[in-house]
Amino acid sequence: MIKKRKNILKIAIDSPAAAGAGTLAKAIAKHYNLIYLDTGKIYRYIAYLKLKNPNNFNYKFIKNKIKLLNIKDLSKKTLLSDKVGTSASIISKNKNIRKLVHSFQINFAYNPPKKYKGSCLDGRDITYNIIPDADIKFYITANIKTRALRRYKELKEIKKNTNYNEVLKSIKKRDKSDKNRKIAPLKKTKDSLLINTTNLTKSACFLKIKKIIDRKINY
Repeated sequence: MIKKRKNILKIAIDSPAAAGAGTLAKAIAKHYNLIYLDTGKIYRYIAYLKLKNPNNFNYKFIKNKIKLLNIKDLSKKTLLSDKVGTSASIISKNKNIRKLVHSFQINFAYNPPKKYKGSCLDGRDITYNIIPDADIKFYITANIKTRALRRYKELKEIKKNTNYNEVLKSIKKRDKSDKNRKIAPLKKTKDSLLINTTNLTKSACFLKIKKIIDRKINY
């Protein structure tokens, strides 16, 4: 049983790929002094390890890596590649791996270091599976072409021969996988506030969410 730190602010965010949730979550975390975790990056990190260490890749190897996981490990640009993303989508369906990752995520959410006032996590099943009692829940989305363009621009920084249509195809495939998987599928809960970022700038999105959070914590 994981012990849980009391009187902290917990914000849970779910979203499909490239909806802008990560950018917003980072801004929220910084503004309210919360520790931030992009939970999907953990599966991407495991996928990256699998591609790099195919011969050593097994449950014990993963368990040790999760135990020693540093948040800085999740900031590698290479984790954004389509190859890693496709592998991550497959890995995330593994029950044993999900148990390891979920334990890490839950402990991270409920036991942030003392210097933080709480936690802010984004992913696919945060609002109902990782932090079901979150103080505030958001479901952030955008139309698929906008999301594909955002991911395309991100990937362009890594490799110049990135193709937009391939990125669009990849995101469509990822959406289908995330929403239809049997274990912890992507879905909007009734108590999650819907934020559509399609026609909003980053600052406009942040201000919209900030108003909601301020109303809640100053109530």
